[in-house]
Amino acid sequence: MYQNNSLLYKKHESNFIKLCECIRSDPENFPGGHQSTVNQYTMSKKTIQAELTVKRKTTITPHYIRITLTGDEVALFANTTPGANNKIFIPPAGVDKIYFPDFDYEKKQWVHQPGDVRPVVRTYTHRGYDAVNREMYIDFVVHGDNGPASAWALRCQPGDVLGVAMHDRATELVPAANWYFLIGDATAIPVLSNILETLPATAKGRAIIEVHDEADEQVIHTPSGVSIDWLYNDNPEAGSLLACTARRQHLPQPGVSKFAYVAAEFSTVKALRQYFRQEHHWTKEELYAFAYWRAGTSEEQSAPERHKENQEL
Repeated sequence: MYQNNSLLYKKHESNFIKLCECIRSDPENFPGGHQSTVNQYTMSKKTIQAELTVKRKTTITPHYIRITLTGDEVALFANTTPGANNKIFIPPAGVDKIYFPDFDYEKKQWVHQPGDVRPVVRTYTHRGYDAVNREMYIDFVVHGDNGPASAWALRCQPGDVLGVAMHDRATELVPAANWYFLIGDATAIPVLSNILETLPATAKGRAIIEVHDEADEQVIHTPSGVSIDWLYNDNPEAGSLLACTARRQHLPQPGVSKFAYVAAEFSTVKALRQYFRQEHHWTKEELYAFAYWRAGTSEEQSAPERHKENQEL
């Protein structure tokens, strides 16, 4: 049975406040999204954090694993939007509890837990949510031990814990438009899937998604007027085909309301941002483009440059 939501909120009220204060003081390192996402986080009165338990692990494709999380506190995420950014907290090997960082109000900064219990923090997206079964689904791109999240997803077993934190509010992933252009690599499949599956039946447009090979294509339900082109790239660290492929697509005529959503590696996003904004003069309201990762660097190392690039949009 679910616990009463008000009791759950009361139980975690101090943690909500700490997280909100941290977001205000250090927005670049928390949301993992564009500036409007930062603003949404800082305006939110409650930010949810919960220690959830692995219920099952499903191999979707050779390079994609879905982790199903469960727990009474899944109910806290009822107001959130699948596809919106969250933070996951990965415990060190042998640690069966999530030691969330505390917030020093005087210094306005995180106070991290000791290194032997400190979780690794990564930006992810929950693919779905099932209130009846108390389940949250998070999909992981599998690339061996090259990255703590991939390594954890490969090794985790039912009963293992994972921390999840995000703001307690619905998020509009895309605005209303007549034509959509969605572009992303494997890391963007959860958000692109949620967008495609929730577009109105009358929507028109195109999606280009880059994965390892044909076996990594996924079934994504789209309106009849929206098509998906799959690109294959077995070495995304060495470069992507997304930008050059997107440039070859026909864009709608002037006067047609349009929106492009781009989520991929830093170089690809930068090239496509320039293409839409400078070459075709699309407005800020017609484009969301943010780098989920940068080749050769960790999330912590690349975050400042990725956020700076986005702020210059």
